[in-house]
Amino acid sequence: MPMFSQTWSGAAAAFLGMWMVMTVAMMLPSFPPVLWHYGRGAVGAGDTPRGVLAVLVTAGYLFVWTVLGIAAFPVSAALSPMQMDPSVSVRIGPIAVGVVVVAAGAWQLTARKARHLACCRQLARHARALPGDAGAAWRLGLHYGLHCSRCCANLMVVPLVMGVMDVRAMAAIGSVITVERFAPAGDRVARATGFVLIAGGVLLIARAFGVEG
Repeated sequence: MPMFSQTWSGAAAAFLGMWMVMTVAMMLPSFPPVLWHYGRGAVGAGDTPRGVLAVLVTAGYLFVWTVLGIAAFPVSAALSPMQMDPSVSVRIGPIAVGVVVVAAGAWQLTARKARHLACCRQLARHARALPGDAGAAWRLGLHYGLHCSRCCANLMVVPLVMGVMDVRAMAAIGSVITVERFAPAGDRVARATGFVLIAGGVLLIARAFGVEG
C-alpha cells in the first residue's frame, strides 16, 4: 500500500525493488554453474564476447523474476488492508501465513517439483552445447528463469509472507535452493525442506488457534 504521500507507482517500485533484492539473495547463488557451463561451450562459437553473453543470460533470468514480481504486487496490495487491520491480522494473519508455509512445503514433495529440479540440472549441464550468440544467451536465461520460478518460487514466498527480510534468512534459503539443485542428494534435501516447512506451518496454525482459544 502507498505510505503517506507515496503514489501507487512508488509503492509498486518499492515492492519490485524488495522483490528483486530477494531474488538476487536467494536465487543467484545457484546461477553461476549455468554461466560456467555455457561459457565453456559458447566461447568461440559466435562473435559475441563472453561478458556480453553472461549479461544476456542473467538479464533473461532476471526478466522472468521481474515479471513475477509485477504480477505479485496486486496480490500484495489487495492483502495489505487486511494486514493493517489489527482486529483481522491478529486472528487471520498467522493462520493465512501458516497455510502458505504448509503449501510451500507440500510443493517440495511433489513430482512436479522433482521434475523441474531435474530440468534445472540438465539445462545447466547442456548449456555448453548452445550456440554462443545473443539470441541463444537470452533464451537460455529465460528458460532457466522459468524452470527456476516453477521450482523455487514457493521457497521465495515463505520469507515474503512471514515478513522475514533478514539477510541471513534469505542466505539460508538461497543455500537450500543451491544444494537441492546441484548436490548429489538434492532431491532428499528438497523433501526434507518440505517436511520442515509443513511442520512449521502447522505449528503457526496451531498457535493461532491456541491464541484464539
